[in-house]
Order: sequence, then structure tokens, then C-alpha cells
Amino acid sequence: MTALTTLQSRPATVQPVTDAGTVRQCYERLLQGADDADKQAVAQAFIQQCVEQAQALPQEMPDDPTALQTWVEQHSAGVARQYAEYLERRKGGGPREFFSSKAHALYFLQAVAPTKLVDGAWLYGVLKHWHDHRFEGLLCTYLEELGDGNPAQNHVVIYRKLLAEHGLQDAPDIADERYLQGAVQLALGYAGDEYLPEVIGYNLGYEQLPLHLLISAYELSELDIDPYYFTLHVTIDNASTGHAHKAVQSLMQLMPMEADRESFWRRVTLGYRLNDLGQGSRTIIESFDLYREVLDMLERKRPFGQHMHSDYCKFEGKTVNQWLSAPGQLEGFLAAMQDKGWIKRHEDPQNSRFWTLIEGAGAAMFGVFSPYEKQLLHDWIAGDWLKEGARNSPRRSQGAACEPQMPVEDPDVQNLQQTLQGQAPDARMQTLMPWLSARCHSHPAGLLATRRFIELKSVLR
Repeated sequence: MTALTTLQSRPATVQPVTDAGTVRQCYERLLQGADDADKQAVAQAFIQQCVEQAQALPQEMPDDPTALQTWVEQHSAGVARQYAEYLERRKGGGPREFFSSKAHALYFLQAVAPTKLVDGAWLYGVLKHWHDHRFEGLLCTYLEELGDGNPAQNHVVIYRKLLAEHGLQDAPDIADERYLQGAVQLALGYAGDEYLPEVIGYNLGYEQLPLHLLISAYELSELDIDPYYFTLHVTIDNASTGHAHKAVQSLMQLMPMEADRESFWRRVTLGYRLNDLGQGSRTIIESFDLYREVLDMLERKRPFGQHMHSDYCKFEGKTVNQWLSAPGQLEGFLAAMQDKGWIKRHEDPQNSRFWTLIEGAGAAMFGVFSPYEKQLLHDWIAGDWLKEGARNSPRRSQGAACEPQMPVEDPDVQNLQQTLQGQAPDARMQTLMPWLSARCHSHPAGLLATRRFIELKSVLR
């Protein structure tokens, strides 16, 4: 989600590069490994650089904190109005406004995965304040992001399953800048004590219901993609009783009564603006070029297939192996297959001989392309045929990728249970908290730890 209320693209920003390396390297350093002093230092340095960039972004929040609840309600009403207008356009026969095809939607799901797979991470640091009633709103929000330990409600588990269902779990390299928001969330989670106002402000922005979430859910459903991850956020982030409301309450609870009140609020507004660093959903959606994605995908696969084909079939006087022998020839290869009738653009892909080689019972290249890769080829071949109301995707093969069930006797679960035995309540809380980190909470032991943390917190308060 994002703090933006409209569909405008975010302003371009310089990408932070810290001592940890690229944004992706910073993201991976913060996501992996133990919670040590080095990770804290990386988090603080990264957030400081991001805060400095956020100072150049426009300020959208009201100047007076007491006006915040009204502002949030007005934002929510504005989004509802814009969504109603969108629905009217669609009911009037208007086309989808986000996703031109199923491949386009899957591209989007893949591109935002670095952020979605650390959902809620910016609030990890509030766990240590479980005994302080002022943090209750933030703590409740974090635990709900974790599904309260229920895998069916854990946001990361849900998104991981969504990726797996469409063959996106082993995605190609994602652009470095698309790790920025995920890195911001992870860094805030580890630098929460030093950057508490920024955490509060970021939470205020992230938990506002954005228009793109509503439209995404609507169009994903049209394309036979489960929108549950998105619809879950539509309900849980409402401004009446949901996370957006809790975000305002938490600010009011944690605002200083007198000293440094103005400075605290200024930092909150900077934290809010951290949401606007990097590429937003609209920018990512608009960046999709189907033909370019097809060429890039085939180029990634080219080295693995350049010696695997027989020489009996030639296109424009060159064998398939010759077409695949060097970079930069694939555009000509696709054109040659069209000229020879192996690919018939803007028709049902079943009419193309090339498509029947990769999809269907007995296909000669069965298994060569992932579900997402096949979707790219399907939608590119189909072209205008899709706009005529035809199917948006090939039939999903039986046994499509899905997240495997974890064994009941998981070793991490067993080890955690043994560690907790005999510990005093406060010691158990210390043992449980690291398991609620972005790295662990979606795994069986992390889900168990989340449930135990909630149970123990209610007893100790």
C-alpha cells in the first residue's frame, strides 16, 4: 500500500546505496541472519539516507496533528468516490485500466513481491514495548499483519502462496529500485527505537486505503487471479476501526505531552513521506511492455537451449541452434517464425504451431517454460484476440506449483518448544520475539511463536 490517494506516478528519487551495497543487498542483509549490532547499524544508516531524501518530497499531511483523524476520513471518502467512478466506467463498457492482460498482472505481482514479502516489517521494533499500553495500536497492527499466528491470515504466507500458484516463486532478477520500499520497511523495524516518529509516520501512510488496491483486486479477479491478499487489506485498513484508525490513535498516544512536540511531529511527517520513495504501483504497472518482456525472457533462456535442438528445421536459412547461438537474434527469430506461419499473431494461440510445442498433452517442450513464461508467450501471440473477449490464459496444468505443506514435526518448532520449557514468563517473551521477525514469522516456528506471544502477553498484562 502507499500514502498516495490518486493514481499519479511518484516523483523519481535517487536510490540510496549504503555501505551494505546496493538496495537489494541492503534488503537481503536486513532480511537474513541474526539480529545483531551490524544489522542495527545497516538499518540506521539506510533509514537516515532515506529520511534525507524524503525531505525533498511534498508534504501532504495537515500541519496540526489534531486535524489528522478528519484528514484520514476525508482521504477514505475521496478514495471511495474515485473507486465508484472507476466502477461506473467499467459498467459502461470501459476496459481494464491497470492490467492489459494476465501476463501484465503477473508481472506486477512479481515486481512488488520484495515489498509484499516483508509486509508489516516496519513495526517489528515495537514488540519490545509489549508491556506499554501506548504501543497497543501499533502492536495490534503488527500482530494482525502476522495473522495472529494463523497461516491462513499471515500476509506473507498468503502472498507467497499467490506467487507459487502462478509459477512466480523463482522469478528472474528484479530491478534494484523495486527493493527500496521493502528495505525501508525492514530498516524501520530494526531502527525503531532511534526512529520511532518516522515509524509512526510511515505506518500512518502505509495503512491508508489506496485506490490502486481496490482497482487491483477488481481486475485481478477478472483475470482469474485470487485477489484475497488485496481484498484482505481493503477490509483490515479501514478508517473506522481498522489499521488506518489505529495508526491515528497510536500517534496521539505516543506524541510527547510538551517537550519536543513540534520536532516529533516534523519527524512523523518525514516518516509518512518515506512511503513515496521509489517506484509506486502505478509506475510499475505503466512500465510493462509485453513484447520486451517476451524478448527478455527468451534471452534469459537462450543459453540453456542453444545446443538442445535438432538441425532439421530451418527459419530464414538458419537452424534453431544458430538462432540461439548468440545474443540479440531473438527478435529476428520471432519474426522468422511468424513469416513461416509457426506463430500466428492476434489469433487463438492454439492456431500457432509454436504454442502447441510448449503447451498441451504431449507437447515437445513440456516443462521448458514456467507458468509465467507461458503466460507471456500466450498473451503476446494472442494480441488483439484477447481484446475480443477471449480467454486470458492457457489452461493451468494439473499439479501447478503451490506452497508445499510443512512437516508436522518441524525441527524449528520442536527446538522452540524445548527452549520455552522451564523458562520464566519474561524470558519466554525474549525467546519468542526474534521468531516474529520478517525472516521467521511466516514459518511454522514463527507462526507458533506468534500465537504464544499473544497468549503470554494477555496473561502478563
